[in-house]
Amino acid sequence: MNDIISFLNSPAFTFAKYSFTFFELFFVPILLLGGVWLTRKLIRLIVTRLIAKGASPDVVHLIKRILYILALLVLAVTTLDMLNVPITAFAFLSGAVAIGFGFGAQNIINNFISGWILMWERPIRIGDFLEVDGARGRVEAINTRSTRVRRVDGVHMLIPNSKLLENTVVNWTLIDQLTRTSIRVGVAYGSDCPKVKELIYQATVAQHEVLTEPKPLVIFDDFGDSALIFEVFFWINATVERDLRSIRSNIRFKIDELFNQHEVVIAFPQKDVHIDGEIKLSRSVRP
Repeated sequence: MNDIISFLNSPAFTFAKYSFTFFELFFVPILLLGGVWLTRKLIRLIVTRLIAKGASPDVVHLIKRILYILALLVLAVTTLDMLNVPITAFAFLSGAVAIGFGFGAQNIINNFISGWILMWERPIRIGDFLEVDGARGRVEAINTRSTRVRRVDGVHMLIPNSKLLENTVVNWTLIDQLTRTSIRVGVAYGSDCPKVKELIYQATVAQHEVLTEPKPLVIFDDFGDSALIFEVFFWINATVERDLRSIRSNIRFKIDELFNQHEVVIAFPQKDVHIDGEIKLSRSVRP
């Protein structure tokens, strides 16, 4: 037994004036693996309790990242202390690496810092519905380099974090999920306009998703080329883009049903052609 202890305490090799024993070589990997395993277990437990208490996903994500970084720092400092290696020994090396990394990876650093700004200031949160460069989708994850967004067609987008801070981004659910939308419909000339307004309003409020306050507003928008144009504005609680499309579709179905019941004609493009003068037909005679 004494021989084993003596062997483990004997120097294995020397590096930069620091001697490392066999015990340290065997124990340090075990310490690192055990520390990482214990860190994951504790963080998973904390995250589970936060979710059970109703914490928002973006807050849970931020706390999870901070705890991981703090745990890794503590683990690294503890390991160096057990090896009797002062942190100052890495000062020159870390400085050189930082300078080289800064020149060669400015874009990565920019996105990394932007990711922490997004998680800390929370202008964009997990679950928000965004519109970026004409594409719409819901935020699924905010990572250190990019943000993962699932578009309404199911395709995933990886957007660099710096782009979300430097460019214009429409966040439909930043404050709440209230959304105003509208439907336009044209009826034939000669229709009973007050009746048309009443039917459109009736079809709109028939949908339970439409908010009663503020009330839907039906306006006589314009005298079109082939129709009298009406437009109804209404507010809804929309969670995703397909909710808007579905609600508008249901209202259009109801408008068409009510118009058919009250014999209101939905207009379609048409042109009247007037010919002035006489039309003469001539027949050419071939030789």
